[in-house]
Amino acid sequence: MSDFESTKLGVLRTLIALTRKVRTLFDARTGEYGLTEARARLLLHLSKSGPLTQSELAEAMEVERPTMARLIDGMETSGMVRRDIHPGDRRQRHIHLTDAAEGQVQAVLKLSEQVRADVLAGISEEDLAITHKVLLQMFDNVVKAGH
Repeated sequence: MSDFESTKLGVLRTLIALTRKVRTLFDARTGEYGLTEARARLLLHLSKSGPLTQSELAEAMEVERPTMARLIDGMETSGMVRRDIHPGDRRQRHIHLTDAAEGQVQAVLKLSEQVRADVLAGISEEDLAITHKVLLQMFDNVVKAGH
């Protein structure tokens, strides 16, 4: 195997391992607030996007619809979200954050910032810009390969 082939393989292996490690770190930190990684991600999505349908949330979080339904059921029971009938289509319900979720949202936003700072510590702005450009190209390549 050439050095370049070895580097390509190493990049993908590292990227996969990094993704798992970051998720594990995020999950551990969300646990300190009594949340799961999935609940924290749902809070983040809704806080950034506003109300979404269950299927939109499932797509955004890359989970199956039944998984999303169970997640929303649990968060609705705990008073973190509510389902409201969509005004334009009575068959759809929008998922909204409740006032009771605001403290949790702020905690998750803060811990997300800290995870980001920890993961990116010691990396120059220039290196991050190059890395971002490369990752975007890789992402685009995966999207193209999937079609």
